[in-house]
Amino acid sequence: MHIVSRFARRQSAVRTAAMQWPGHRTSRFSRRTAQLTAIAAISAAFAAAQAFGQSAYPVRPIRLVVPFPPGASNDTIGRAIAEKMHEAFGQPVVVDNRGGAGTTIGTHIVAKSPPDGYTLMFTSVSYATNAAVQPKLPFDPLADITGITMIGMAPMLLVAHPGVPAKTAKEFIALARSQPGQLNYASNGIGTVPHLLIEILMREAKLSLVHVPYKGLGAALTDLVAGQVHVLIASPPSVYPHVRAGKLRALAVSTAKRSAFAPELPTISESGVPGYTAQQWWGMFAPAGTPNAIVSSIHAQVAKILAADDIKRRLSAQGAEPAPMSPSDFNSFVGREIAMWTKVVKERGIRPE
Repeated sequence: MHIVSRFARRQSAVRTAAMQWPGHRTSRFSRRTAQLTAIAAISAAFAAAQAFGQSAYPVRPIRLVVPFPPGASNDTIGRAIAEKMHEAFGQPVVVDNRGGAGTTIGTHIVAKSPPDGYTLMFTSVSYATNAAVQPKLPFDPLADITGITMIGMAPMLLVAHPGVPAKTAKEFIALARSQPGQLNYASNGIGTVPHLLIEILMREAKLSLVHVPYKGLGAALTDLVAGQVHVLIASPPSVYPHVRAGKLRALAVSTAKRSAFAPELPTISESGVPGYTAQQWWGMFAPAGTPNAIVSSIHAQVAKILAADDIKRRLSAQGAEPAPMSPSDFNSFVGREIAMWTKVVKERGIRPE
């Protein structure tokens, strides 16, 4: 038993020495290092896969929601951009017209879509005016959607029926001041851009005009041409054919500077309303949270598209000029537009239909 006891003590000493041997600690450390290295490698691979997915964008068709019915100038410009994006990205860009409720229906679709770059929106200044007029939208226009770039800007034209005894905007303003409440103006609905632009004119020029809202611009134009209403402010493609035909008289443009589309027309500001400036604009948006790499990729391609001569010509036909902005600048611009239109709506007591 004494011999067995000594042997057992010797074996225990050997095991203790082995546990204290540097090589044993190194083995344990190596296993821990290997585990950490494997985790890091997996994380790096996952990050690389994400980066590859973004850098390879797009790998499938893109849906471009246009919250207007087919055929309008908004739709025409949106389709021109979609066509060029298809060429640039090598993937179909499918225009999805979702008009209705003052652009709310289409915009809501985009707001709740996955922020993966495969649902985008092409819309107009109506995005800002609708946010100002509609107090209970089903989305937050500043938090749920992000701007990618401005596409272009255009003046709005103040036009009158030839029977109105005023050949210029200055003469019309003088006439309206001399007959408060006797002249009227048409729009395509309460809270629409044509309505709000005349409201600004009345505020700045101290006029009193009677608002005659219609269910659409087509009906408003029909009655204006027929002499049932006196004036209207609308986009160049909508009214200029009637001006050329002598059925309407163009009085002024809404922008701060004269337009290349109709350089002979003075601005409203030149016509006795200093500081009056407003414009139609179009931009591209995506759901909030869309990766910066994808937003930057879309912005870069659209900027190239807007520099192309054929797109410049197509925009010019709509009275517009390219006006690309960085995503940051465009989002700041949209915020200012919403604030400005909200102020107009509150000051003028405008409520949605």
